Amino acid sequence: MKKNKLKKLITEIFIKHKLTKNHAKICSEAIVNAELVGAPSHGLSRLKMYCDRINKKVINPKPKIKIKKISQSISHIDANNSIGFVAADIGIKKAIENAKKTGFGLVGIKNSGHYGLSGYYAEQAVKKNLMALIFTNAPPAIAPYGASKTLFGTNPICFATPTSSKIPFILDSSVSIINRGKIRVAANLGKKIPKGVALDKFGNPTTSAKKALKGAQLPIAGFKGSGFAWMVDILSGVLTGGNHGGKVKDPFDDFTGPQNIGHLFIVIKSNIFLKNYNQRIKENIKRIKKLPKIRGLKEILYPGQNKFNRYKKNYNKEIQIPKNIKKDIEILNSKL
Repeated sequence: MKKNKLKKLITEIFIKHKLTKNHAKICSEAIVNAELVGAPSHGLSRLKMYCDRINKKVINPKPKIKIKKISQSISHIDANNSIGFVAADIGIKKAIENAKKTGFGLVGIKNSGHYGLSGYYAEQAVKKNLMALIFTNAPPAIAPYGASKTLFGTNPICFATPTSSKIPFILDSSVSIINRGKIRVAANLGKKIPKGVALDKFGNPTTSAKKALKGAQLPIAGFKGSGFAWMVDILSGVLTGGNHGGKVKDPFDDFTGPQNIGHLFIVIKSNIFLKNYNQRIKENIKRIKKLPKIRGLKEILYPGQNKFNRYKKNYNKEIQIPKNIKKDIEILNSKL
């Protein structure tokens, strides 16, 4: 399906689920972007889930979002259980606004939900020649180092900076070896997951996606990865007023209440200390790319290059929709 047609369809589905036209468009843009950058685990595969949560009244389609000004640089947002895309869109725009005024923008958000890809919001800052750091927590998926039960989410960490080229540097990574969305997609398609990324509920290594969802994912770098997950839980949950310590609800399986996810957006003027930042980052990237390469590697890539290339490649192509997701869309559309 062509991207504009798909955006229109998703927008219509969200409008019929009582979102405003503006909020519905914000959601459709983020979902289609995930497909274009090659991250379907954060795209159409979640559309039914968002609609189910609205129907179950655990996402508020008409939120009264409150923005509290702490200072010229700092804002605190109560998203009123809105869909995460809307809360994050307001959050990054406010952080950008604050950073333009003072050089630094800090925005904490509580009472939000899953917002898709962190890199999608970070790129908005980069387009304004700003740097961004973004944190958000997630439902239990990782056992803290030394524990036998999951508690931390895959808790992504995102950092982005202008590069003086059209391709931004965007590191957007979960603290698990692979993100949970990929495991869920594999489970839906009946595919296996790689070895060494997850355990079943008995603590045994597994390549079964379904068993992994009932078990635990493994963090990157063992104890260090567990520490990163903890850090994100503190920054996005404890600090902002969001749920934390394993209390974020699974969006697919737990409809007993809102998720109350927390987000933290930090935006900084890239030239806040030195006016020649763009030249310095250009030199930094050039120096690293000139290093001797291992056999068979054509280019040393920085984070964000692959995603940019996928977006460019897919931009004018039709988006391929798996049969199971196409069926979900047809059902959602027929209910309109």
